[in-house]
Amino acid sequence: MTLLQILLGPHVGNFESLGAIYTSRFPATVLFRPPRMKWLQDWIIKTRARKNLTMAPANHVGVRSLLKALKRGQTIGILPDQVPVHGEGVWVPFFGKSAYTTTLVQRLQSITGAPIYVVAAQRNGIGRGYTVRYQAMRKPLSDDIEIAAAQLNQAMEDMIKRMPTQYLWGYNRYRTPRIKPGTSDTQSKG
Repeated sequence: MTLLQILLGPHVGNFESLGAIYTSRFPATVLFRPPRMKWLQDWIIKTRARKNLTMAPANHVGVRSLLKALKRGQTIGILPDQVPVHGEGVWVPFFGKSAYTTTLVQRLQSITGAPIYVVAAQRNGIGRGYTVRYQAMRKPLSDDIEIAAAQLNQAMEDMIKRMPTQYLWGYNRYRTPRIKPGTSDTQSKG
């Protein structure tokens, strides 16, 4: 059984377990940012490998994999609070401060019409497992990419507020994006 949907798992709770939990029942293609060290990339892929889980690198090849999965009626997963490279996001508020936010989710939903859910695996304490939390984004993202990115950030904020002590606050969500290889442009905060 496959489900057409976009699952967004911000860095809250045990986000690493979401792929294993979901793909124990359904297939999914999940975007990941390959580390610079080849041995570490191989290790990450090996440790995350699951029968129903396809790993897609965060580049043009991976984006095509996500789109193909959606067009087959399958689920995709994205960590939406990662800072995209220059040119692949917009500056919009996240907890009241301007953060460079991906536009990929809006593009994928506009092409496929896939519903979006924000998901998290809330830690229940040592030896007490996890509670999977999810919330549907009730309306499709706006056609305006800045409004869509703000909607995305608001949905993430709503999930994080449910378990603020479990958000990875140390992740620098507000940093300036790195320049895409092969370009020399710079972008200032909006």
